[in-house]
Amino acid sequence: MTILWIEALSDKKYRLQAVLTVIVLAGVLWSLTNFLNFIENRQGIILADPLLSHFKPLNLTWLIFGLIYLSLITALFELAKYPGRLMFILQAYSLLVVIRMAAMYIIPLNPPPDMIPLNDPFVEYFGTGRLLTKDLFFSGHTATLFLLFLTVQSKKLKILFLTCTIALGLSVLLQHVHYSIDVLAAPFFTYTCFHIILFFHKKQPLF
Repeated sequence: MTILWIEALSDKKYRLQAVLTVIVLAGVLWSLTNFLNFIENRQGIILADPLLSHFKPLNLTWLIFGLIYLSLITALFELAKYPGRLMFILQAYSLLVVIRMAAMYIIPLNPPPDMIPLNDPFVEYFGTGRLLTKDLFFSGHTATLFLLFLTVQSKKLKILFLTCTIALGLSVLLQHVHYSIDVLAAPFFTYTCFHIILFFHKKQPLF
């Protein structure tokens, strides 16, 4: 255990905030599971996407998963060294999920007609248990990787996560899993959530 973790765990405020953060995150993820089932049964609209109409979909499932899990594992090892930053990103991610659920509720969409479904066995097993196609606006995968880019301080990791974010965004478009607006909007929502949480830690910065 590093000195940072010893200091953090000896701080009563940090322990309380950490417990509340985990509870809130668990509640948000549970709500997301039920919400995804709801929108999957709901009819939405199909957008006319000029960009997607210019090419046929490619199956890049393994590349997409590789980018996602490589980034998450790398971030876990990095952020595990810093208890403050780890708690911060969990809080920012919780807010991001809530905002994303609100966006999906307000903007009901059906997937692009020629999409190649992104079949994630891990999410299906631990989440809804079904293939998801309507969790569209905005792209959760793109938003998550961009949040990693914003949170880490290492320049090398920032370059890695930004590269992965761009590659992932392009990949889900090439597979027609998302509309262009889903991917383009993700960084803006993420940036907003990041700075909202940062504002609440203004007096006692976590990193």
